[in-house]
Amino acid sequence: MLPKIIVITGATRGLGHALTTAFAAAGHTVLGCGRSSRHIAELKAAFPTPHDFEALDVTDDTEVARWAARLLAAVGPPDLLINNAGMMNTPAPLWQVPAAEFDHLIRVNVSGVANVIRHFVPAMVAKKSGVIVNLSSGWGRSTAPEVAPYCASKYAVEGLSLALAQELPKGMACVPLNPGIIDTDMLRQAWADAAGAYPKAEAWAKLAAPLLLGLGAKDNGKSLKVG
Repeated sequence: MLPKIIVITGATRGLGHALTTAFAAAGHTVLGCGRSSRHIAELKAAFPTPHDFEALDVTDDTEVARWAARLLAAVGPPDLLINNAGMMNTPAPLWQVPAAEFDHLIRVNVSGVANVIRHFVPAMVAKKSGVIVNLSSGWGRSTAPEVAPYCASKYAVEGLSLALAQELPKGMACVPLNPGIIDTDMLRQAWADAAGAYPKAEAWAKLAAPLLLGLGAKDNGKSLKVG
């Protein structure tokens, strides 16, 4: 497989970090972001040039625009764009979730995805190539109590992705991807120690990375799952 240019948000922890490691090990160039400057510094040390990592907040459209412009000028449009950055609400009945927490979750999980698409996808469309993967969830296709804000955000990601798939030119693809159940800090926020019964992110990435690298125009508009 020819080396790919891969943009991934939320690269500093969990699934994003595991995918970054797997992609880099396979010889692909990873261009990632995350909110923690300390974790970004660690990524830069572990994965030097041609990989590129920057600390930014995907909810800030101005920051995302600047980041995208810099990367597009340096390396051109990505072959694979992965919107992975996301957060979970503190489990509680919906009426007990503070407005600030609800609004922040929607900004990260939905507006953040739209911001990244807004600033990377036009260059991909101009080239008429590339795959956009938006991380969804089993809770973007079903529901559970006490995670209503998260469910709402991932249902939104599903709808946004499937609509975008209809707008792309032939040769491109947009896919909402349910990663399955993985033992991450975010899952532990919802399930506590019960999350330990599920695979770690590193084991998951061994399955997920090849799947993502194999996506193409044939997959446009499909709601997919790892495993």
